[in-house]
Amino acid sequence: MSETLQTADVAASDADLLSQTAIAVRAAGSALRERFGEVVRYRTREELMRALAANDDTALDILRPLLTRLRPDAGWVEEELDGGALPPGEWWVVDPAEGNVNHLHALPEWAVTATLVRENQPVLTAVHLPLTGETYTALTGAGAHLDGRPLHVSQTADLGLSIVATSQARPEEDEKVVRRVGSSITAMLFGALVVRTAVPATLHLLNVAAGRIDAFWQFAGARADLLPGALLVTEAGGRISDAEGRPWIPQSESLLAAAPGVHAEAVATLSR
Repeated sequence: MSETLQTADVAASDADLLSQTAIAVRAAGSALRERFGEVVRYRTREELMRALAANDDTALDILRPLLTRLRPDAGWVEEELDGGALPPGEWWVVDPAEGNVNHLHALPEWAVTATLVRENQPVLTAVHLPLTGETYTALTGAGAHLDGRPLHVSQTADLGLSIVATSQARPEEDEKVVRRVGSSITAMLFGALVVRTAVPATLHLLNVAAGRIDAFWQFAGARADLLPGALLVTEAGGRISDAEGRPWIPQSESLLAAAPGVHAEAVATLSR
């Protein structure tokens, strides 16, 4: 049976919504894949921003009508740098080209994400990697999956045997945050087996959920690049907190996602 979006009704289950959301992100991903392959040349920040916006618009032209059709009364968030709490109700939190700058540089680390947030809690998420064809999904209380196969975080219980990861501070980030990122990497270089540093955050979080790496941390951050992965890691059996070990919420100043066996040690290392 071909993948065609079904007309949603108010009684549609969250599982049905997740299935249709996955179809939507795959459709948007196909359009971005057609634009991928050559390095996009730019000489100024303005040219870079126009190139980024062109990719976003290509995906949004597909995502917005499909997701709106699924949940007509839900709000819409597409600014990937926004953070903090959302107003009451349901919201689509979308990153149409997560890792957009990688796409422009013909690098493979990019994705399309869509997350339904209800009363400030992520309910379901779908993350599609167009170059591999993989689709990661999570539904609150129903687990995390890769193309239908259950995901589980790693069983590692020693940070010294762990692969960990973080992402770069955002452009024009506060200097204190940038320096905190640098000191945290240094601490992890002493504490962990391997430290990976790259963008985007979502792909690191996918790897935590899949058990490929053992922990990911980030300072600051935004809803669109943290909510999908946070739900995937939680549903795959991982622990989510801020870098000090406190409960994480979208307003938090940091995020730590880890396998349960290394979470406490990761908190202690980041707090040095």
